[in-house]
Amino acid sequence: MQQRWIRIGAVAAMLSVAIGAFGAHLLKGKIDADELAIFETGVRYHMYHAIGLVLIALAAGQWGTSAKLLWAARLFVIGIVLFAGSLYVLSITGVKVLGAITPLGGVCFIAGWILLALAAPRKNGSAHS
Repeated sequence: MQQRWIRIGAVAAMLSVAIGAFGAHLLKGKIDADELAIFETGVRYHMYHAIGLVLIALAAGQWGTSAKLLWAARLFVIGIVLFAGSLYVLSITGVKVLGAITPLGGVCFIAGWILLALAAPRKNGSAHS
């Protein structure tokens, strides 16, 4: 699990940087300031959760692989697609109905962080399954 999720997290981080650069250089002046702020929120949360994926992978190396860690990672990826992806498309196209998808991604992020917390070992060093 560890190597795969580090790779996925690194690729997600790279995509966040590339998408952010695209927004900074190619969208400025083409979309208004409010839309650019929405786009930048997507980039920011995309990067936070790419780093979160790497943290989950490192935790798996320390604590051992668990279903909670695996689902935390999966939920971060789903959250990136739903939350950041919907904000990217919303800001570029102006299709407001996509805003209804964004909270679903946020729920995935929250659930992923909860699972990461629950996966942490207890005082005696054993991780939860």
